[in-house]
Amino acid sequence: MAFPFSSCQFPQCFSPDLLSITHNPSLNCAPQPTHGDRLYPITVSPHTFTAWCNSHLRKAGTQIENIEEDFRDGLKLMLLLEVISGERLAKPERGKMRVHKISNVNKALNFIASKGVKLVSIGAEEIVDGNAKMTLGMIWTIILRFAIQDISVEETSAKEGLLLWCQRKTAPYKNVNIQNFHISWKDGLGFCALIHRHRPELIDYGKLRKDDPMTNLNTAFDVAEKYLDIPKMLDAEDIVGTARPDEKAIMTYVSSFYHAFSGAQKAETAANRICKVLAVNQENEQLMEDYEKLASDLLEWIRRTIPWLENRVPENTMQAMQQKLEDFRDYRRLHKPPKVQEKCQLEINFNTLQTKLRLSNRPAFMPSEGKMVSDISNAWGSLEGAEKGYEEWLLNEIRRLERLDHLAEKFRQKAAIHEAWTNGKEEMLQRKDYETASLSDIKALLKKHEAFESDLAAHQDRVEQIAAIAQELNELEYYDSPSVNARCQQICDQWDSLGVLTQKRSEALQRTEKLLETIDQLYLEFAKRAAPFNNWMEGAMEDLQDTFIVHTIEEIQGLSTAHEQFKATLPEADKERQAILGIHNEIAKIVQTYHVNMAGTNPYTTINPQEINAKWDKSFQTNIDQALIEEHARQQNNERLRRQFANQANVIGPWIQTKMEEIGRISIEMHGTLEDQLTHLRQYEKSIVNYKPKIDQLEGDHQLIQEALIFDNKHTNYTMEHIRVGWEQLLTTIARTINEIENQILTRDAKGISQEQMNEFRASFNHFDRDHSGTLGAEEFKACLISLGFDIGNDAQGEAEFARIMSIVDPNRLGLITFQAFIDFMSRETADTDTADQVMASFKVLAGDKNYILVDELRRELPPDQAEYCIARMTPYTGPDAVPGALDYMSFSTALYGESDL
Repeated sequence: MAFPFSSCQFPQCFSPDLLSITHNPSLNCAPQPTHGDRLYPITVSPHTFTAWCNSHLRKAGTQIENIEEDFRDGLKLMLLLEVISGERLAKPERGKMRVHKISNVNKALNFIASKGVKLVSIGAEEIVDGNAKMTLGMIWTIILRFAIQDISVEETSAKEGLLLWCQRKTAPYKNVNIQNFHISWKDGLGFCALIHRHRPELIDYGKLRKDDPMTNLNTAFDVAEKYLDIPKMLDAEDIVGTARPDEKAIMTYVSSFYHAFSGAQKAETAANRICKVLAVNQENEQLMEDYEKLASDLLEWIRRTIPWLENRVPENTMQAMQQKLEDFRDYRRLHKPPKVQEKCQLEINFNTLQTKLRLSNRPAFMPSEGKMVSDISNAWGSLEGAEKGYEEWLLNEIRRLERLDHLAEKFRQKAAIHEAWTNGKEEMLQRKDYETASLSDIKALLKKHEAFESDLAAHQDRVEQIAAIAQELNELEYYDSPSVNARCQQICDQWDSLGVLTQKRSEALQRTEKLLETIDQLYLEFAKRAAPFNNWMEGAMEDLQDTFIVHTIEEIQGLSTAHEQFKATLPEADKERQAILGIHNEIAKIVQTYHVNMAGTNPYTTINPQEINAKWDKSFQTNIDQALIEEHARQQNNERLRRQFANQANVIGPWIQTKMEEIGRISIEMHGTLEDQLTHLRQYEKSIVNYKPKIDQLEGDHQLIQEALIFDNKHTNYTMEHIRVGWEQLLTTIARTINEIENQILTRDAKGISQEQMNEFRASFNHFDRDHSGTLGAEEFKACLISLGFDIGNDAQGEAEFARIMSIVDPNRLGLITFQAFIDFMSRETADTDTADQVMASFKVLAGDKNYILVDELRRELPPDQAEYCIARMTPYTGPDAVPGALDYMSFSTALYGESDL
């Protein structure tokens, strides 16, 4: 039966002023609505309050039957307060008189008041007289104070905290939506969900139906009473048959569930702490794995690339060397830039990981042997060492091959001319025609031989040139040197043979010289003058047909000048030609005049006027003038390419240097919050990245220069290598600067540093960083700490304290303190981080105070991935109280913080 606390039903004995509880900020669930400090009457089932009281009184071996009658003498009321508070009240009066009962009730009311609750208009007399409304109001006040007020979930309390707890526990269950303490519980699924969440073996939740509230409610109430020691405080019929169940009754009943499962709540809190710690470790381990893989991949790429760059074995052909140069260009343009970014990202990831480890109170990350950042830098240094000079070697090799091809062609031309001249000469020298010749014939043969010796001497220079060219080809390691050497040797051997045969024939002719008296001086003169002139023409023809190599306009102008000088000598040469032809004409005139029988040919030489004229005409029918003009045009184009590259390089080079200096200033200046600085830096980075097309354009001009075989550029001091290195350093520097700001934000947020504190730290650091190096020396750092209020005097105690601080911020004793180390130190002094002991205590809660934990307990209390993480890493527990399957959570907790190995 309900006892309505309504003035309209009991106007003569109860008014809105009868019950009032003084406002207590922690008592957020006081009955509502309120009017000032007074409360309007409430309506609640006495059955619920009776069951609640008995759930506590039975612990003392007693109970009540009628709530308004059994509290009238104050004895059970005092006993109830002692049970629920765990404290002793004043000794009760044992007399039966009214005065004794009033005294006992007052002792109970005074105890309630001592707990921060002031009862207004509730007096001992009303309770002694059995006033039901006052008695129920007093019991509700006790329930609020001792059963509900201390409930707190995420800084809420009382009613809101209890509601939030119910919502979280029932969130995974379908058809359950707890929004209040009345109609949300009518279908009974909310009660069943609370039980199943904590004791799933007691209820088969999957068989419950939302359209069967009576079964659901009775199931929950019966199970709670039988297995959870929660008395049945509500009737399913009253809840189902009421449009809006009594809120106070529901709250009272639900609070009993909360207290019954309080141990599970502690386990949940402990599980949350463990989950947080494990999540940090899992994230850090993933970052470590990522670092190890990236470092391994980068080192493997460097290991494969260095032998390629160190391979300086030249190719035999120009085409093969050009392909090597193109491969190197692809390496610099396509393959290396991503690796530069990977190296920068590797350093950034390493710094971020170390920051996260420091912030989470974990030991610093030590990569596998050979994969430290310093190892990466050393390997990278080796790569750049191998790369240095490789391009220069390639260009030198191409230049060498170009020179070799030119020399080889020149060798072939001279060798062919010489071989053509020597053709038949050995046979001629071996003839014995002088044995049967007449005297005049002998004299003719002797003169002819003298002319041949002159011709032979004239060819000596060509043979020496051929040998010199062959020697140079050998010294330059020409790939076809064996065939060149064989041909050169054949020429030299033949030349030696000609010399021997010439000497022998000369001696033979001289032996018969006394027999010779007549000689045609004119023939002899013709032969003597024609041979050198013929040789001069052949040499001129060779020079005019010779190819040439130049690299500058000045060189081609020099060749043009030399060619003009050569043409200036032609009139004098033509006079000599006319003179030689005049000798021949004179011979013809004498023969014709004196009818001399000379067989119609010059016995002293094979050269005839027709041949001289033919060679004279042929010698100057060359395209050398056109070739010089074309080469001059090519050199002008090369000069244009030089200027085009220089104009861009002279802009890009200073621009990169300026940006490097600007980044240096940005990193030590403060403008706005760290987020503002980060935004500014990212915008700055974007502007730098947008400059990349100019670098690419310069790369294209550089490739044109190399394809044109241009090896120098007097118009600029910047090479493409300078620009590449500067550009890579610029990208790396801006990325590192952004990472430093991100780490400062990470540090600030994790350590709870305000923006004002961060600005103060940055201002102090920059003030003493007078050389703008981004680091502080020991004395500068000491002055900075003093400016921030650190007591570091010059006495022994101050020196010891400063030495302790230096061991933290400069563990490697480099004598330099970075801003990140400074921030880490400032935040660490007051840091509130989780510890191994805290994690160990949380595991102890989950384990039910045991020294070990079981697999089932881990899987029940933790999310699946984190539970398996623990199971895979925990070692078996070996203590004296060990049971099968026991796991050692203590060593695991210390291992999380680097105090032992997982």
